[in-house]
Amino acid sequence: MTDIAVVDYGMGNLRSVSKALEHVAPNQTVVVTSDPAEIAAASRVVFPGQGAMPDCMRELEARGLREAVMVAAADKPFLGICIGLQLLFEHSEEGDASGLGLFKGQVKRFAAADMHDEHGAKLKVPHMGWNQVRQSIAHPLWHGIEDGERFYYVHSYYVAPENASLAAGYSEYPKRFTSAIAHGNLFAVQFHPEKSHHAGLQLLSNFVQWDGVF
Repeated sequence: MTDIAVVDYGMGNLRSVSKALEHVAPNQTVVVTSDPAEIAAASRVVFPGQGAMPDCMRELEARGLREAVMVAAADKPFLGICIGLQLLFEHSEEGDASGLGLFKGQVKRFAAADMHDEHGAKLKVPHMGWNQVRQSIAHPLWHGIEDGERFYYVHSYYVAPENASLAAGYSEYPKRFTSAIAHGNLFAVQFHPEKSHHAGLQLLSNFVQWDGVF
């Protein structure tokens, strides 16, 4: 039985995610897979990805992975990363695309024309690099991670949940946006823990030990 399944729907290089998981869980089996049966059999599921949301949804559907992801998100420890967070919501401004609709809310683009830092300098889109994450709630996946720790981002869009209680963390660029959500057995982040050095490895370590209870 696979311990950890990393969902492969052809969007992004998943090697860094799988290697980071292998590092924090050397005694567990980590498999990058596009097989719905293997995802269903796994104890935990990681749902990462890179690219445009319309392309991601198209590939999920084409590979027959939509149902497998939906079921995994409902009944076992589940970690979404980057696009794997955005796809959980109803709709994205990127390509006017529908998502999986697990949660009500929109995926919005940073309004580059109106974005400046505290010194008046124009901020670039995509939001790329290190930024602080403030923890909105206490959660097992934040264990051992200081509030305000820095994580690595690469994104032009962010999630805007209808239900504010979903938010588990937020960042500012320059306005506040939701950078992590939590609901039952599911946790999902906009940043890349696999690229975030010690703090990212701590979050992944917490995930591989988490029983999915929150």
